Amino acid sequence: MGPLVCEGELSLSEAVFGVAVTIEAATAALTCRRTRWASTAALRLRYAGVDLSDAVLEYPLSVVARSWPFAVIGEDVAGQRLTDPRVRVHSVQGVDAAHLVLTDVDLTECRFAGTVHLDQLRMEGRCVLATTPSGIRRRGWWPVRWTPRRTLAEEHHWRAARDTAADGWTPADGENALEPAALAAVYRQLRKASEDGKNEPGAADFYYGEMEMRRHDPDTPRAERGLLALYWAVSGYGLRASRALGWLLLAMIATVAVMMLWGLPKASPKPESTGTVTGRSITLRTDTPAPVNPDGPYRKRLTGERLERSLRVVINSVVFRSSGQDLTTIGTYTEMASRLSEPVLLGLAVLAVRGRVKR
Repeated sequence: MGPLVCEGELSLSEAVFGVAVTIEAATAALTCRRTRWASTAALRLRYAGVDLSDAVLEYPLSVVARSWPFAVIGEDVAGQRLTDPRVRVHSVQGVDAAHLVLTDVDLTECRFAGTVHLDQLRMEGRCVLATTPSGIRRRGWWPVRWTPRRTLAEEHHWRAARDTAADGWTPADGENALEPAALAAVYRQLRKASEDGKNEPGAADFYYGEMEMRRHDPDTPRAERGLLALYWAVSGYGLRASRALGWLLLAMIATVAVMMLWGLPKASPKPESTGTVTGRSITLRTDTPAPVNPDGPYRKRLTGERLERSLRVVINSVVFRSSGQDLTTIGTYTEMASRLSEPVLLGLAVLAVRGRVKR
């Protein structure tokens, strides 16, 4: 069929295609609500906004954005009015996504909730999703900056409908926003679809969105939400290496400061030997005195020698090793805490990098 040129809406709603068909069209809108595809089909489009709500797919259906014009009289004239060559999919609600393939389409406004077998959807080429608001935004009196990532249109609608919403999120157009529990399920299925397609880096943003919805879901237990909030703050759910490295740097600086001020003793204690002499036999016992806490003004403790010793403690803690130095009580417990926390932060940073480069 085609190539067809239509400056308005091309409606195939409730049509039945009993044989294999290829439709080529340059149109402002293509409506396929409750359309039944009883055989394989391919939609090769330009300029179109596509609505596939409740379409019945018995065989594979591919929606492809054609990047070059059709060789047909009239498209140049229509192209003067159809100024946006993107193919935008507005809805796949009610569709069995196991038979759906989307290639090079714009999914910025697409509604995925209610799609059957969403975890089997195939997105190929460059499929564009909505993104978080860029730049510094305001939430009440507080400035906020959103982590750049791909999001669903439904998340935009939910965040825009919140009382504490920051600006920049797109509100729903006449429809109620979904709850976080429903959005988490949608993100989870899209993540599985990307992972099954061997697109591990592309699945990372879907995992981030899933965790965000779990963190904001009021039905999630409070302890679990607190744990998720900590996971988000420390490393962006294991997906933001810069955040984990930033916390690691702060932890190392804090450890060095504590070691220089209170952790290192005033002087390294020297072993002392005590013993008794009875006849010709000598019994000796060597004891190491307890470290003496530093005293005096703090500025006298901030020396190059103490800095070098503190750095050795911190660097050994990052790689989960003991420095073997004499420490005060405060220094001992600080080293124990750093040997637990700093390797975890380093591991989260490595995990985030691995998630972005994994094949």
